[in-house]
Amino acid sequence: MTLYHDLVGHTWNSGTRHWTFFDTALYAIGVGAGAEDPTRELRFTTQDSGGATPAVLPTFAATLVSRRAEPVFGDYEVSQLLHTYQSVTLHGPLPVAGAAVTNSRLTALRDRGRGALAVIDSSCVEACTGRPLADLRTGLTIRREGGFGGDPGEEEPWERPTGEPDHAVGYRTAANQALLYRLNGDLNPLHSDPAIAARLGFGRPLLHGLCTFGYAGRALLHALCEGETSTFGTMSAGFTAPVLPGQELVVRIWERGESALFEVRSNGRLVMDCGRFDRRAGAAG
Repeated sequence: MTLYHDLVGHTWNSGTRHWTFFDTALYAIGVGAGAEDPTRELRFTTQDSGGATPAVLPTFAATLVSRRAEPVFGDYEVSQLLHTYQSVTLHGPLPVAGAAVTNSRLTALRDRGRGALAVIDSSCVEACTGRPLADLRTGLTIRREGGFGGDPGEEEPWERPTGEPDHAVGYRTAANQALLYRLNGDLNPLHSDPAIAARLGFGRPLLHGLCTFGYAGRALLHALCEGETSTFGTMSAGFTAPVLPGQELVVRIWERGESALFEVRSNGRLVMDCGRFDRRAGAAG
């Protein structure tokens, strides 16, 4: 099995992603909006109820990047590829309907010992104006492909604060949460096909990591931004363990002025760590 190291620096275009409010509402429901109380978060789930101006959950930006457009980074087994890191930076509220063009770059292949880490940076701009919408960084770990003598890269220091978090937001995911979330276009059968999940060592299909990411984004939006998408800046975290649909997620947040640290636990187990959040620079509020 071989990694294609000469692809570092390679760029590609993911094409144009069109969406309407029905797409953003489906995303919001896919990450739990309205599940516990359908009369809340109506601005994200309906266009004509509650009297609120429709809006888009900031983490919808993660769906603007198509994994299908990525080049093949090597001849490894696809089952060895894990999504282990994600960051999203918003340049302002996302439009409720529009189109985005995304350009991506393989920034690095890091040698992490037992595995390799592919770092992909993506930039999303509004198709009709070129206005920046969001920047994303995705970390994909390729198991069993480390040890090639490459640069391991430096991890940004992160230490869990002592003491109880300032906010602990709990959500119960639905038994069919992965089936709902995959309607956003992430059709990896690991999240729907019991036979494939069993072949990879899981008792049943898993929840998408980006679905958990979306739940955490909702918690940060409401706890730190009072639900105002204009102040949502940068969110990043690592994925550390799988979540089964139907399990509870607890987002633990420690405020640090305009920033915050966070983690997500499920059934007492850490499933997202090294979480960071920053309010958008220059945003009102």
